[in-house]
Amino acid sequence: MKTVIKSASAPAALGPYSQAIRKGDILYLSGQLGIVPTTGELISSDVAEQTTQALANMKAVLAQAGASVEDVCKVTVFLTDMADFQTVNDVYARTFTANPPARSCVAVAALPKGGRVEVEAIAVL
Repeated sequence: MKTVIKSASAPAALGPYSQAIRKGDILYLSGQLGIVPTTGELISSDVAEQTTQALANMKAVLAQAGASVEDVCKVTVFLTDMADFQTVNDVYARTFTANPPARSCVAVAALPKGGRVEVEAIAVL
């Protein structure tokens, strides 16, 4: 059995997917952009602000499932420009302060809504 997780404190899905799916003790979170939930628009064009918002959105979905960043075991970060890597890393380090999860970071040609960063995660509850 799988359970759909939906948080009103995170942006609605931009397509036919769920914010997260829980299957047993595993929580699969869809990628989060730096979208402000109340407006449906990117917070700004600044990659640090987008990263901060994307991580806040991720935390809202985690909380809806009864989880937190401490439960996250794997993160994938998507960047449209690898020159943003250090800036994103600095913001990311403020969220995952102790025992950070495994992580991949990949460059992509583009992201929805013109985003510069997207963050997806897998958590174990």
